[in-house]
Amino acid sequence: MLEFLKYIRGYLRIRVYGFSPERFMNLCSNKDILLWDIEQAGDGYVMCISLRSFYKLKNIARKTGTRVVIQERCGLPFFVPIMRKRWVFLAGLLMAVIFWYVSGWFVWDISVTGNYQITTDQMEAFLQEQNIREGMRKDDLNIGELEKEIRRNFAQVTWTSIRLDGTKLLISVKENDAPILQSTDGAQETEGTDLVAEFDGTIVSMVVRKGVPQVRIGDVVKEGTVLVDGKVPIYNEDATLREYILTDADADIVIEHTMSFRATLPLDYIEREYTGREKKQTFLRAGDGFEGKLPKERPYLMYDRVMKQSRPRFFEKLNIPVYWGSYTYREYQNVEHVYTSEEAESILNENLSLFLQTLEEKGVQIIEKDVKIDTSGSERILQGEFLVQEPAGKRAATDRGEETVEK
Repeated sequence: MLEFLKYIRGYLRIRVYGFSPERFMNLCSNKDILLWDIEQAGDGYVMCISLRSFYKLKNIARKTGTRVVIQERCGLPFFVPIMRKRWVFLAGLLMAVIFWYVSGWFVWDISVTGNYQITTDQMEAFLQEQNIREGMRKDDLNIGELEKEIRRNFAQVTWTSIRLDGTKLLISVKENDAPILQSTDGAQETEGTDLVAEFDGTIVSMVVRKGVPQVRIGDVVKEGTVLVDGKVPIYNEDATLREYILTDADADIVIEHTMSFRATLPLDYIEREYTGREKKQTFLRAGDGFEGKLPKERPYLMYDRVMKQSRPRFFEKLNIPVYWGSYTYREYQNVEHVYTSEEAESILNENLSLFLQTLEEKGVQIIEKDVKIDTSGSERILQGEFLVQEPAGKRAATDRGEETVEK
């Protein structure tokens, strides 16, 4: 507090030297003139004195044969005149304080966590419908009502917490991850689905868990053939049909069939070559609104545009979406090239390897393969025929029929 009062009233740092600086300090003490931070400097002393007391030193200096030199002026009385000359700085400082204060009235960032089943796009669309957006006033935000609306619109949400952290709106949700409960009789209600063949081939393996099998191992099937029926018949004791129960057919079925692959690569191709000429343009962007103007004319006939964007740390701390950056326009030319036979075959074989890798990831087993590359003409053509064993069975709605009874 004492230091603050000294700053408000103003003080000087002076250097006292001459015949008897020690007597000078004694006389100051006798006249109740406060001196502090006294340090010896060469043949004299350096000390601090209040601005009001400084004007009382003239007679003391004359009596002691000393000289007093001002080394530094400190405090508000000396700061204000300087700031009067720097009114632009003061105006900028005032505007910055006002901007910082006013920006705290708005929501500048929205964060959603805990959403796994609900996609980010779905949540953003919902918030827009509720008029929750970046740049809205905090006074317009009803947190309690928003929490209710989230639980009302998303059945999988069991818990919601929304809070404001500065200018950032934090939305945390918890989704229901409990398993689906089965009915009391052990059967889940369903509309019934069949498993049908996706392609022509021969059944080589079949393990049925639910449903009625319609084919056997060794049967040749066509695309669309029902493999496992989801309509299970229930018979009376006299072997007469009583009803049908609908279920979702479930089975592991493997079909052996042929698969083809074709890849074409023209020998002539065009590649970009950059000339080294570049142009840059800076921009300023605030949210999704204002952005620095782009050039009206094309900088080059053919070019790429690379954007670099950064966010000032000040605005990042306040979660205010203000960015600046630059666009770099790089000129290039399209240059024609020709693949050699070895290069073309290498590229085609790489495409084939990626195709085979995809099949392996799907659980497809390759039994036989026949691959040829046509080297005639202005392009290279790779053709392959494969005998594979592939898991099969896609779902289709069960034909309920007139006698079907759903349970």
